[in-house]
Amino acid sequence: MTTAPASPVLVDDLLPGRTLLRSAALVGAGACAVGLLAQATIPLWPVPVTGQTLGVMLVGAVLGSRRGAAALGLYALLGVAGVPWFASMGGGPAYALQPSFGFVLAFIPTAWVIGRLSERSWDRRPLACVGAFGIASLIPFLIGVPWMWAVLHLLHGKTLGLMATLEAGLIPFVPGGVVKWALGAAILIGARRAVGGRE
Repeated sequence: MTTAPASPVLVDDLLPGRTLLRSAALVGAGACAVGLLAQATIPLWPVPVTGQTLGVMLVGAVLGSRRGAAALGLYALLGVAGVPWFASMGGGPAYALQPSFGFVLAFIPTAWVIGRLSERSWDRRPLACVGAFGIASLIPFLIGVPWMWAVLHLLHGKTLGLMATLEAGLIPFVPGGVVKWALGAAILIGARRAVGGRE
């Protein structure tokens, strides 16, 4: 059984021809974009609402699976190393022990998944594009919520029940998540139409 070849993602249509230097620059730019959107923050305990997820999904969709995941891996690595570009200018090794850090780790597979779907041409069809952003929107919670629960339990002595866990790590983020889902899909669909990449 053969694997279908990957379709060019948006950045490949805009900047044809891959080089290692160009890919490295795109990975760095993707990490910076997420870092900037992370500063759009609404403080909540124990996990703030931020613009990060929108940036993560767009970076993955625009750059593709490998470069998107690399950008978010770089974002996580440099943030832990001390670059203050997590939410509210956070950064440093201690940030890895924050309840919200699981969401940062989850951004890596999130970017990979939506990038992979873009490589399968989901970004070229409006309904499929909306579906891709919907799928990607769920991934941070699958990793971030258990991480949050474990940090609160092991490091802070707070053991949350199921409903309290959902109220802390999921329910407050649903309205904003839907907005980011729709906004991200609309941006990508509009960009695809602008460059004539729609099938």
